[in-house]
Amino acid sequence: MTDVFSSSHKDVHEQVVFCADEQSGLRAIIAIHNTALGPALGGTRFYPYESEQAALADVLNLAKGMAYKNALAGLDLGGGKAVIIGDPAQDKNEALLRAYGRFVQSLGGRYITACDVGTYSEDMDIVARESRFVTGRTLAHGGAGDSSILTAFGVFQGMRASAERVYGTPSLHGRRVGVEGVGKVGHRLVDLLREDGAEVVICDVNAKAVERVRTRHPEVDVVADAQALKSADIDVFAPCALGGALDDDSVPALKAKIVCGAANNQLAHPGVEKQLAERNILYAPDYVVNSGGVIQVADEIDGFNMERARSKAAQIYDTTLKIFGIAADEGVPPAVAADRLAERRMSEVGRIRAIWLGH
Repeated sequence: MTDVFSSSHKDVHEQVVFCADEQSGLRAIIAIHNTALGPALGGTRFYPYESEQAALADVLNLAKGMAYKNALAGLDLGGGKAVIIGDPAQDKNEALLRAYGRFVQSLGGRYITACDVGTYSEDMDIVARESRFVTGRTLAHGGAGDSSILTAFGVFQGMRASAERVYGTPSLHGRRVGVEGVGKVGHRLVDLLREDGAEVVICDVNAKAVERVRTRHPEVDVVADAQALKSADIDVFAPCALGGALDDDSVPALKAKIVCGAANNQLAHPGVEKQLAERNILYAPDYVVNSGGVIQVADEIDGFNMERARSKAAQIYDTTLKIFGIAADEGVPPAVAADRLAERRMSEVGRIRAIWLGH
């Protein structure tokens, strides 16, 4: 059973809310990990979990990840996440989304929601009919629209920083990059890579997603599956599908010198990063390089401006380089360095927030 009240201070969540509405079929969990920097921001995942325990474990893990991601993105926002249990293709409906919006509103702004797997900007417009605390809305409603635009851009900046660290130049020109998953984010990353002169090889379980990329970039190579991609002769491996892409079996087969992608929770367990380090493979922490999307939706809070959001997302390059520097100086893996940097900011700014301002 998932331990909500973990003994580790890093894993203790401030608040976990279970939401149910029988008539619409809503079963949701909202987790708020940390609000030291501000209200918790994180998307809503709509997914057919095999059990409520699996849903709880996922939302707790994702909420913690958002706290660290928002901290390193330089946002004055804490970390939270929500999951709706069900198949979005069959169970999603207006009543369910509006019921969910009522629960978000009931938290009074402690949690701000947005899109994630299984939810889209159009869904957020419906949620927003019941709650003021919604981002990731459509352009027609003053939102940022598709957050995959800056997610891909941010991953590309992280990849440039990784190339600078490994090859001494922030260019992917002439490098062979393997992209696992060419959905909302992955296909945009391919565009950026090809524009920079990189060779690209892809795989995806969705044949239509592959065909979309091949139509736009017929020169892109395709392999049968993720395992074939990981063992291919590539310089960079970019996991852009679901989590757990790297485990004890796949790391030994990896030929790439860099791992940098958009997927959340890319490592099956913390020990995997040590294995990567032992093989001299540079790992760009996923929650650092894929923060462009949250930067994009967070910008809506003050009235969306793409130029401003893109400028902030470009800073992912500098942040990634800083983390690599800390890792080298302190003799720790990049993920540990990233965690320390995020925790330092949450602690320092959180302490300042304790200064009483009066009424």
